Amino acid sequence: MILNKLLNQNAEQRREQRRTQLRDKLIRHEAKIGGALFGPVNPGERREFFCLDEHTWVWYEEWVEPATGLRKSQTTRYDIRPDSILKVQHGQYRPVGKEEALRFYDAILAYDAETTRQIYQPAYM
Repeated sequence: MILNKLLNQNAEQRREQRRTQLRDKLIRHEAKIGGALFGPVNPGERREFFCLDEHTWVWYEEWVEPATGLRKSQTTRYDIRPDSILKVQHGQYRPVGKEEALRFYDAILAYDAETTRQIYQPAYM
């Protein structure tokens, strides 16, 4: 009885671990697709745009500063609220204005279309 319980717990832990690994891989793949929506990414640079959960979107950029040669990065998080969108950079929250909200909405639509086309739609064919 105890052995069966331990084996079932172990199997469930492995299933959960596989689900987590698959989710992480999908997010990384979606992030790469999302980053490419805004034009080509130069060699040595990185750009990602992805949906973390139903209320959170992330924009990440990494580049080398030409003047100093130092690697720089910027993470922008968008928190979707029922009545607004908050943009978070360097721990500072600010509401997104109408024009930026419309561009953000267009980016979400493009992201959804492209990730569906490249990742999810082939699974249904």
